[in-house]
Amino acid sequence: MTARAFTSASQPHVASYYAASSLPQPDHPVLQGDVLADVCVVGGGFSGLNTALELAERGLSVVLLEAHKIGWGASGRNGGQLIRGVGHGLDQFTNVIGADGVREMKLMGLEAVEIVRQRVERFQIACDLTWGYCDLANKPSDLEGFAEDAEELRGLGYRYETRLLQAHDMHTVVGSKRYVGGLIDMGSGHLHPLNLALGEAAAAQQLGVKLFEHSAVTRIDYGPEVKVHTAQGSVRAKTLVLGCNAYLNDLNPQLSGKVLPAGSYIIATEPLSEAQAHDLLPQNMAVCDQRVALDYYRLSADRRLLFGGACHYSGRDPKDIAAYMQPKMLEVFPQLAGVKIDYQWGGMIGIGANRLPQIGRLNDQPNVYYAQAYSGHGVNATHLAGKLLAEAISGQHSGGFDLFAKVPHITFPGGKHLRSPLLALGMLWHRLKELV
Repeated sequence: MTARAFTSASQPHVASYYAASSLPQPDHPVLQGDVLADVCVVGGGFSGLNTALELAERGLSVVLLEAHKIGWGASGRNGGQLIRGVGHGLDQFTNVIGADGVREMKLMGLEAVEIVRQRVERFQIACDLTWGYCDLANKPSDLEGFAEDAEELRGLGYRYETRLLQAHDMHTVVGSKRYVGGLIDMGSGHLHPLNLALGEAAAAQQLGVKLFEHSAVTRIDYGPEVKVHTAQGSVRAKTLVLGCNAYLNDLNPQLSGKVLPAGSYIIATEPLSEAQAHDLLPQNMAVCDQRVALDYYRLSADRRLLFGGACHYSGRDPKDIAAYMQPKMLEVFPQLAGVKIDYQWGGMIGIGANRLPQIGRLNDQPNVYYAQAYSGHGVNATHLAGKLLAEAISGQHSGGFDLFAKVPHITFPGGKHLRSPLLALGMLWHRLKELV
């Protein structure tokens, strides 16, 4: 069985703040000729890098193929928020995996952050990892939900400080009057995502992973041994991992139909004075509100405000991201009027219909594994996915992998040309409900 891919010209990193402030970016070779490996991983973002790293630690030979540069997609462009949890509303899966399974998923959502913490410490990755996060309540019902979240975290044995804030306390976290409360979580935080990806790539390479850039996959021959073709070479492997998420395109239609690429956008201000930065985010926490078209923001290590959000399901990016995002930033922080915007960029995140990461293997190709559709929790969930995939591939008992694999995921209706407009209409309905 053969699958053909959508291909595009290889590109450097987008002109983001992260690319401008990144660690040295080594050039990995283009794949040429025929290469053998135990496992071929497609995708040089967090999913692929962490799967490759975990497999190498277990003694398997791994080749990783990236169509552009390591961390080129969402892994190197996202908001840099490292937040506990996987999925949204996990209790909805009780009828599939049982109450014990749901509890185990919730615990894995806490473990996912710990995997990042341990990886940064072990490999001494300079990615500005900073602890402290706050969920922001836009309305009283949000705050009620935070109280339930805090109680659930206590029941799960969460070992980090969580604290509810009322409206009169919000000035201690954020210099805006938009919010009616919040939930502080000192076990979540923020980091420089591209530097994390580059550090993990270096660690994987040290462990023997062969990394190839500018090596887009053009065709996959499935079978007991897969053969993965690029323009100038191929990889033959016992096992294949597809970790392309929103950038899978037509490489595997069975999987791409279950993940919707959605645009998210970020602006970065010029460096702020210490007083300005303290006025905006006094405790240097990452924060996120609760609206459908959410705002998320934080400070960079050099005191820029990185302000993101405006998730687009239409498939069309704004013509001028700064012009689109700056008014949203000024609604939150009018005191930033006149502050220069130095960087503007966007990228695609992967959304699944039920908002649960899709981690599993193909029914008709049992040696083909995948991970995708993190729905905004990618920084931590990708690291968990890498661990679960490596456990399953290496033959270790992985109850976590089995739990995720049990949950069914629907294919978005309308095919690739209509599913984005249809979902955009659905999300518009949810936004209108917020106004009621």
